Amino acid sequence: MADKVRVGVLISGRGSNMVALEEWKRRGERSYRIVMVGSNDPEARGLMAAKILGLPIWAESHKGMEREAFDRLLDAQLKGQEVEVVALAGYMRLLSPWFIQQWQGRILNIHPSLLPDYKGLDTHRRAILAGEQFAGCSVHVVTEELDGGPVIAQAKVRIRERETPEMLAERVLKEEHTLYPEALDIFCQTLRSVDQPTISSAEKK
Repeated sequence: MADKVRVGVLISGRGSNMVALEEWKRRGERSYRIVMVGSNDPEARGLMAAKILGLPIWAESHKGMEREAFDRLLDAQLKGQEVEVVALAGYMRLLSPWFIQQWQGRILNIHPSLLPDYKGLDTHRRAILAGEQFAGCSVHVVTEELDGGPVIAQAKVRIRERETPEMLAERVLKEEHTLYPEALDIFCQTLRSVDQPTISSAEKK
């Protein structure tokens, strides 16, 4: 296989999707490797998980900094590690237009809804209240429009009767842990083969 794509993963919390990306990579021959885990919260629980996995970490609080100023600091760290693709994994800070332009077409995010439906927060409660039959998750390329970039992968989860947002969130998260690594792997393959990243949708009941 050609040189693996160098990925920087950004987190703000427990980093379960980051762990899923790394553990899935270790179970077979993949097209990427994680060379940095970064966070805007030095107390993020996921940083300890990254340490246990032996991944390089970087953390700096964004508090008191202008958005672009922080993103320039983050950008310098990513480029210092020769990162090629940025994977957002529960990164709870909006990226500045400057940063997105610097990494145009090279930032992925996983969002807990079937985009373009239910962009933003509180996706599971909104889907349940709307009477949707399905919820799910989407991997998309990040653009300046919130949760509006091209979707490259989705997985559906059927909403059960009397299901709470918390119950649905737990089931969707399990799908995220499978979908995101596969989507990232395929996306990174395209950087070496020029193909358009795609992945089949999966439907879970």
